[in-house]
Amino acid sequence: MIRSTLTGLLAAVAVLGFVSPAQATPRDRPVDPRPSTAELAWALHALEWRSRGAVDVSEIGKSNQGRPVWSARVGHGPLRILYITQQHGDEPLGTPAALEFLRETGAGHSKYQRWLRSQVTVDIIVRANPDGHEQNWRYNYDPDAQPEYGEAGKGYDINRYHDPAVAPEDNPATEAGLIQAHHAGFDPDIVVDYHMQGRYVDHEGREITASLMWPTHPGVAPADVALAKQISVVAHRAMTEAGGNVTQYPGGDYQGIARNAYGLLGKGSVLIELSDLGAEHEQAQIASALSSMRAIARGAADGSLGTVDPGAAERIPPRGEPLPRAAGALLVDSAD
Repeated sequence: MIRSTLTGLLAAVAVLGFVSPAQATPRDRPVDPRPSTAELAWALHALEWRSRGAVDVSEIGKSNQGRPVWSARVGHGPLRILYITQQHGDEPLGTPAALEFLRETGAGHSKYQRWLRSQVTVDIIVRANPDGHEQNWRYNYDPDAQPEYGEAGKGYDINRYHDPAVAPEDNPATEAGLIQAHHAGFDPDIVVDYHMQGRYVDHEGREITASLMWPTHPGVAPADVALAKQISVVAHRAMTEAGGNVTQYPGGDYQGIARNAYGLLGKGSVLIELSDLGAEHEQAQIASALSSMRAIARGAADGSLGTVDPGAAERIPPRGEPLPRAAGALLVDSAD
C-alpha cells in the first residue's frame, strides 16, 4: 500500500560528534527541554491558534491522575504518520522536538509547508505519560499496580502494554490503552516512538548520541520490517547529518513493546532512543530528534522513502559499551 503510493509520489564538532551549538539548536533561541503540564497545554493550543487550525489539538483521554493526554495533528495528505513522545515520563526530549515540528509544519503558509501538509497527515501523541513526567519516573502513576512490567506501588511501564491481543478497554496500563485506541482510529502507515537511553560509546570510543531499531518480533511481516528499516535509514541519515553518532538499539522481541506491536499490526514501526548526554547537549538532542521527524515526513511526502535500500539498516553499527552512570542520568535503561 504505502510502497506503491510512495513510488507514485516520487514522480511528482565537538567531542561527541555534534555540530556547533549555533547549528545544532532547533531555533534561534533555546527550546524548553521540559515544559510543565500547564506549559505544554498552553503551547499546543497556542500553536492551534497561530496556525489557524492547521494544527488540530485534541485530548485522547486522561491519565490516572486526571491529566490530559494530547494529540496534535497537522496535514491532510493520504500518507499517515504517528509520532509518540515520552511514554516513559523521565525521557523528555522527544516532546519539545514534537512541539518544534508542529510549529515548523503547521504555523506557516510557505509553498513547502502547504505542499507537505497536502501529502502527509502527521499525528503526534505529545507526552503520552503526563503523570510519569510529573513524578519524574519511567512508569505511569498507579500505586495499586502489581505489574508484570513496571514497579509495584508506582505504576506500569506503558511501553510493555501495547499487545495487539489486548483490547484498549482491557489494558491495565491506562495510557497504553489510550495510545492503542488512538492508533486504531488514526490507522497510520508509519509509527515512530521517541525515548531516551543512557550513555554509550561505539567501538572507536566515540560517544553515541542516539540509537534506533525496527520490529524484531518474528511475527512481523517481512514487508513491514522492510518499511521500518527504510524509515530507520532515513532517520539515521538525518540525525547523522545533524551531527549525531547513531547506532542500532539492542531491543527485545516482546510483542507488548510499541515498536513490535504496531509492526504486528502492519505498520512501519520504529523506535528512536536519544542518549541522555546531560544539560549541555539537550538542545542538540532536541534538534536531532526534530531532524528525524522532518526527514521521515519529507521522505514519505516526496516518495523518496520508498526508494531506500532496507539492507542499509543492517549496516548501521551496533550500540557499544555503557559509560559509568553520571549523576542525574537515567536509572533504568532496559530494552525500549
